[in-house]
Amino acid sequence: MSERYPAMPARNPAPPYKRIATEEAWLPPELMDRYKKELEAKNIQDPGFYSLWGFFASGSTPKARAHSSRIQSLGEERIADMDGSGIDMQVLALSSPGVQIFDPVEASALAREYNDQLAEGIARHPDRFVGLAAFSPLDPDNAAKELERGVKQLGLRGGILNSHTLGTYLDDPKYWALFEAAEALDVPIYLHPNTPSPQMIDPFLPRGLDAAVYGFACETGLHALRLVVSGLFDRFPKLQIILGHCGEALPYWLYRIDFMHGHISVTGRYPNVGPLKRRAWDYLCDNFYYTSSGVGWAPPIQYVQDVIGVDRMMYAMDYPWQFVADEVGALDAMNISDAARKAFFEDNARRVFKIT
Repeated sequence: MSERYPAMPARNPAPPYKRIATEEAWLPPELMDRYKKELEAKNIQDPGFYSLWGFFASGSTPKARAHSSRIQSLGEERIADMDGSGIDMQVLALSSPGVQIFDPVEASALAREYNDQLAEGIARHPDRFVGLAAFSPLDPDNAAKELERGVKQLGLRGGILNSHTLGTYLDDPKYWALFEAAEALDVPIYLHPNTPSPQMIDPFLPRGLDAAVYGFACETGLHALRLVVSGLFDRFPKLQIILGHCGEALPYWLYRIDFMHGHISVTGRYPNVGPLKRRAWDYLCDNFYYTSSGVGWAPPIQYVQDVIGVDRMMYAMDYPWQFVADEVGALDAMNISDAARKAFFEDNARRVFKIT
């Protein structure tokens, strides 16, 4: 029987590939201060926000303090951690929930400000960082404009959607200007977890299951499936969405999702669910990329490579939320071909994020 946490092999200091980590969080100090004020004022109607950031923004434990320092760094501390764990480059994005807890118009202004800061940080270390643009999803026209500005003017490589916005999901076509812009710009949207929405969080909270243990996967997998069955990818067939944490378990459920959706979509059982142009299976294989964020273990990574494709799976650490420096050695040692290993650590990320 295999060990649950296998021993970490010594890391190869100079492998024949670069290691690009593709889901790495950043939070500007100004936004951290805003979070602290919101935690005190209790104006945000989202229990998950208080559960997550009540610990990490206001906590006094060594873990909370270390996390707070790391997530705000765009310089020496972050780069030292990268060097120490063997990461050559990070794809940076505004940490969840980003600006999405604020009024949509205010959030658009904040996204613009923080995208400028991110671009400035990247410019100081262009060989170590690239980034994704934040936006306000419930201000769709300005979200599309900010994504375009981020890509064309700031050199960012896609967008970060921190899943639901105070319980609102983006499967409603009135929010699709963002996805139209992403397809036109040929850049991906990273669908990053949030804690379960106010409508679904109650059963998770008492046992601490609302965040990374299980809540993130349930919430974000739900959002991804809502996008699929809404017909989003029939409208924008070239759109690419990225899911972390080995796909929030969706690759494991691929057969059942496809089989059952194929049945209910033709029965009229649900008024908002109809036939799609392709199978659910096809969208999850052709319109999604997957990363290993938070999963430093070979079996699920290799499963996604086998089922979805070697060209669809990328490395991520999930820094600093899950900073396990030795995981790189374990994944360097995966029993896969050299070509698959290079695709996982480097080639796919270079292609998806246009890293030269």
